[in-house]
Amino acid sequence: MIPSTAESKPGPSVRLVEVGPRDGLQNERATIPTTVKVAFVDALSRTGLQEIEVSSFVSPQWVPQLADAEEVFRRIQRRPGVVYSALVPNHQGLDRALQAEVDKIAVFTAASETFARQNINATIGESIARFRSVIARANVPVRGYVSTAFRCPFEGSVAPTEVLAVVEALLSIGCMEVSIGDTIGSATPAEVERLLEVLLRALPAEVLAMHFHDTHGQAVSNAAAAAALGVRIFDGSAGGLGGCPYAPGAPGNVATEALVRFFGSSTGVDLERLEEASGVIRSYLRTGGP
Repeated sequence: MIPSTAESKPGPSVRLVEVGPRDGLQNERATIPTTVKVAFVDALSRTGLQEIEVSSFVSPQWVPQLADAEEVFRRIQRRPGVVYSALVPNHQGLDRALQAEVDKIAVFTAASETFARQNINATIGESIARFRSVIARANVPVRGYVSTAFRCPFEGSVAPTEVLAVVEALLSIGCMEVSIGDTIGSATPAEVERLLEVLLRALPAEVLAMHFHDTHGQAVSNAAAAAALGVRIFDGSAGGLGGCPYAPGAPGNVATEALVRFFGSSTGVDLERLEEASGVIRSYLRTGGP
């Protein structure tokens, strides 16, 4: 049974990973000035969040919105106790990330072959092989992402055992944690329970994070289902920004604010300051300026 908001506070141990500056902004069509991105990250740094995914060191040809990743990292005001991370796809991205002195990197693959080819132009096996050498060179902690862990926009439902195989592969090559993505926002609490029952028979909850999209308004209920089974790491995007260009019908990540309202003080995040941070970027996106 999924707990109600009143009875589901799991204690002072929920860690929220803020992905808005990267996952939330990467597909915005209008170019967002570096100064706005820096102001957004700096505002998020004042909220009590423990980790902020600042940008992505992918080729500017593929994600032009994040071409200024180095400059953003150079200009943000880093606060003690906050981990500033970035996505990297390959050795070139790793070199750029290390030069920018990131605290943590993330690599990304999928649980369905078609989505992996569409998203990163590689099979799942090829992506794992590529990441093995990248992680071996990294001198910072590494997170893994697994997209389409519930359903693929091209292949349909994804079996939990297929997800487990990818998660175990990422952990075996050095990822410290793996974020499980409901990429098109179609998962239900029952499906979350079914997947986690398979994963948690083989893995400790401490290495798993959940990354929900709110396409059908199920994201918070899905987070509740995961928390009830022991998961304590959740990704959120301030203001609900984001979506995946390779996943039609997935308009945005679950809002970090919604997770803070649900989990309460166990997140350590100041909701008022978080809403102010969301306002920094929302104001720009609405008006094209501050």
